[in-house]
Amino acid sequence: MAAIVRGFAGKLPRLGVGVFLADTAVVIGDVELGDDVNVWYGSVLRGDVGFVRIGARSNIQDLSMVHMTTALSNAEIGEDVTVGHGVIVHGARVESGALVGMGAILLDNCVIGEEAWVAAGSLVSSRTEVPPRTLVRGSPARVVRELNDEEAQRGRLTALHYLDLARGHAEPA
Repeated sequence: MAAIVRGFAGKLPRLGVGVFLADTAVVIGDVELGDDVNVWYGSVLRGDVGFVRIGARSNIQDLSMVHMTTALSNAEIGEDVTVGHGVIVHGARVESGALVGMGAILLDNCVIGEEAWVAAGSLVSSRTEVPPRTLVRGSPARVVRELNDEEAQRGRLTALHYLDLARGHAEPA
């Protein structure tokens, strides 16, 4: 079994060097993955009505979905971002080094600032701007506090951990 990677409406996915796509990942249409991006089991990146851009070393964990709204939004994820299990990124921008917790939902045209955290299960409403290096939580998500220096690096450190993990999964059994 191999990941599904296919074009849509004349647009083909573009994969950087060292990209890991789990066997059950789906990547369709106008999707660009930077070097060493890893997309895990059951995740869907669907660039059919807009584009998906994911920066180097970012990870999209199991059962996550990245999509957008026609003529309204696109999905952009920076470098060294960790997107936890079961996350919906719908036409949102997630800046470099951020961490999006499991089960979070990011709606059209919201912006998650650099090195910010979105707590597990949170709903970030359309057009919400999360400041860099802050923790947001709840439904709708609200700023809880600023992150300290160690916490602000967690998204990047987790991205490096997932890069190592992806390399292990990519090796033949």
